[in-house]
Amino acid sequence: MIFEDEIQMNEYVKMMTDMIVLCATLAISLSFWIISITASTYYGTLQPVSPWRWLFSILVPLMLTTRALKRRSLDHSGALGALLVGFILTMANMSFFSALLAFFITSSKLTRWKQEVKKKLDSDYKEGGQRNWVQVFCNGGVPTELALLYMIEVGPGEMPVDFGKQYSASWMCLSLLGALACSTGDTWASEVGPVLSQTKPRLITSWREVPTGTNGGVTPVGLLASFLGGLAVGVAYYTSQILLVRDLHLADPQWPIVVYGAMAGLVGSMLDSVLGAHWQYSGYDASVGKVVNYESVTTKRICGKPILDNNGVNLFSSIITTSSCLLHDCGNKDKEKMSSGKALQSMYTHLNQQPPTPSLAKRKKIQEKSEIRSPTDNVMSPCTRQLMRKAIKDIPSSPRPRREEKENSK
Repeated sequence: MIFEDEIQMNEYVKMMTDMIVLCATLAISLSFWIISITASTYYGTLQPVSPWRWLFSILVPLMLTTRALKRRSLDHSGALGALLVGFILTMANMSFFSALLAFFITSSKLTRWKQEVKKKLDSDYKEGGQRNWVQVFCNGGVPTELALLYMIEVGPGEMPVDFGKQYSASWMCLSLLGALACSTGDTWASEVGPVLSQTKPRLITSWREVPTGTNGGVTPVGLLASFLGGLAVGVAYYTSQILLVRDLHLADPQWPIVVYGAMAGLVGSMLDSVLGAHWQYSGYDASVGKVVNYESVTTKRICGKPILDNNGVNLFSSIITTSSCLLHDCGNKDKEKMSSGKALQSMYTHLNQQPPTPSLAKRKKIQEKSEIRSPTDNVMSPCTRQLMRKAIKDIPSSPRPRREEKENSK
């Protein structure tokens, strides 16, 4: 009887906790909506955000992080970090949220896949692949920064990738997609490659065979998995574009997003391997029979230097992938400014060129011709002829030559 009462009490507490969280979420979303309405009214340039968008941006990431915390995909610090990342990306653009969701769900599923095999290969393997806040921000920090820049540029909302209408914002969208595809491709390669590959990995810098689990080692299966991981993120982004963006037929075709995501996943994974082969230590520890990331007496070095850990390598690869797109954007902007500057300069020079002042001899010829009556003089009225002669006389004359000055003096 006491046991049943405890079960009922636990269920009651759980139900009340869910109700409190739901009420708090509604209150927070409504308060944010009121703040946005006030700011838009005060400044006059900001567009207020719908309360449903506030509610969705808070409630859905909260539900996903709570579920991930219960399934031990995240610890408490990782859940708070994922909640912040999910809120910002969802508020900025639903396509960002769908790409993030594809990365999170597929990575969590693949981390739990074949856990027994991975325990034998990875010395740092955690049950369920539990991630902390450092891992969350190393993979989601760069997309979060880009989402904030996107909201500053165009505000919250969905838009197509169209360089003719929104040049900078389109590059931000592709940069964010590239960062998420890079993280997804690297995760898929590291989770699938060691399990399914029938051949030993090869070091990407020297192409020699290395033990399984070596940082910088690649296999054909792992490269294919990274390509498919980026493809999954690209498909998620493209699907949300089709479902949520209005007047999509008026913009540029959006299907290249899928190809871009796949290539970003493959290239980002290879870049991660290059960085890991140089800046991350890998050695074979004979005492445990596994590849480890630390130096010891029983460890034989394979490659790399102890500069970065796996989180640092992930962060740098994401930054480099994103920076390549942003630098391309800045370079094109500079070219446009230079070309437009040259065009304005030539136009300014052309407009400021004054017509040459006629000489005195030329002025006399024009005056003589004007005094000769032509057949059209019969048509002109006396008033019109007088105005024309006055206009010709008002033409400024150039300085007289020295010979004429001498004759006049004589």
